Amino acid sequence: MVRHVAVVGAGVSGLAAIKCCLDEGLGPTCFERSEDIGGLWRYTDQAEDGRASIYRTVFTNSCKEMMCYPDFPFPDDHPNYMHNARLQQYICKYAKHFDLLRHIRFKTLVTKVKKHPNFSVTGQWEVVTQKDGKEETAVFDAVMVCSGHHVYPNLPLADFPGIQNFKGRYFHSREYKEPEKFRGKKVLVIGLGNSGSDIAVELSTVASQVYLSSRSGSWVMSRVWDNGYPWDMLVITRFRTWLGNILPRALSDWLYVRGMNRFFKHENFGLMPLNRTSRKEPVFNDDLPSRIACGVVVMKPNVKEFRETSVLFQDGTVQDDVDAVVFATGYSYSYPFMEDDSIIKSRDNQVTLYKGIVPPQLEKPTMAVIGLVQSLGAIIPTADLQCRWAVKVFQGQCTLPPVSEMMDDIDEKMGKKLKWYGNSTTLQTDYITYMDELASAIGAKPNVLKLLLTDPQLALEVFFGPCSPYQYRLVGPGKWSGARKAILTQWDRTLQ
Repeated sequence: MVRHVAVVGAGVSGLAAIKCCLDEGLGPTCFERSEDIGGLWRYTDQAEDGRASIYRTVFTNSCKEMMCYPDFPFPDDHPNYMHNARLQQYICKYAKHFDLLRHIRFKTLVTKVKKHPNFSVTGQWEVVTQKDGKEETAVFDAVMVCSGHHVYPNLPLADFPGIQNFKGRYFHSREYKEPEKFRGKKVLVIGLGNSGSDIAVELSTVASQVYLSSRSGSWVMSRVWDNGYPWDMLVITRFRTWLGNILPRALSDWLYVRGMNRFFKHENFGLMPLNRTSRKEPVFNDDLPSRIACGVVVMKPNVKEFRETSVLFQDGTVQDDVDAVVFATGYSYSYPFMEDDSIIKSRDNQVTLYKGIVPPQLEKPTMAVIGLVQSLGAIIPTADLQCRWAVKVFQGQCTLPPVSEMMDDIDEKMGKKLKWYGNSTTLQTDYITYMDELASAIGAKPNVLKLLLTDPQLALEVFFGPCSPYQYRLVGPGKWSGARKAILTQWDRTLQ
């Protein structure tokens, strides 16, 4: 019987894990290395070791109706997209409302998680923690790893010949906080993801020139979509997912590219993805096209080599007098506290987890990795549903197939990732398909046909409207009585 659960990290996933354990009568103990909750969303002026780090002006890319905890909507008067400080306030309200703080041990670092000697019988784990220099070991029936994947910067300097000769300053984007230091300077930003685009746009307001170098291009989307509504309330719908699944691949690719080019033609701006039909995560930036049009951001291909004060690009152009380089080259996921590294990474150093959550090779399924997937959907509702599924697995109410079947399922999904995203190592997955898969397993997926007979108004909103988080609290364990009302009033809150 699983009773005591260790939760590593008190960010948005860790808080969901604590609440789901409490809802199911389990006793969670959460270990958080810093002195506060919020993880990625808690801004600090300096990047701290072992903690995700954001810049001062980070806003959310998902709107409030699509990114809330499914049983705790944002207040009506909040804007659709939020500054990190406001999201942090919401996270604190959530923790207070559900009384989660008393289960968290702050300033406590998890240094080791290892199988208990009789793991094959009990499925228990030994968790070693450190606080104020004192070490403590405790035994838990299950572990939920919620430490996030924006912690360990990926700085691939070996891919950039001559970087050691470069006289200017260079650093990873996690060190970047605000633009003022770069006033009047020439800055090169490497990487066309969300951070790279945000930083390039922000620097362009003070720098004399910003260059944005991209290896493979990206689709750039606006947060404000048709008729001024939030993009995700129009794009993330069951109807669109259903359509995408039944249309021939060539037609769905053509529609996808056409949709992405609806506001501006990517190739004219030097942004066109190399693999144009790849569904890799788009970049959300309302200002980048206009900054390129104004000439304050100049698009560049990949860097060929660095020199003392200049940079040579793949197309043969040279940029002189570059003062600083920001490497917005993403993160690598790492779990330094795992004694056995192969538990989470089991093949070609890739993360292979069943349903993106459970390591398939364990004799007892008592470990869950939460939040290690990326999709067009927001992380908060994804993590919430992952936790609900994981807790049911711990309790034996949701049984897993044999290891060989789990591995087959992982292989099949990797093949799909290759087809859709052009890369099997990506953490990306299709949001609604993934959420429905987890919800079906625990009986929390809404049945649209049944709703059509019993509650047609709700059925139409569920199918044609945004697939908002409340849909996964309509039925099943963890059902929330306010879910129906929340779905039928979501557009009102958006307009407000």
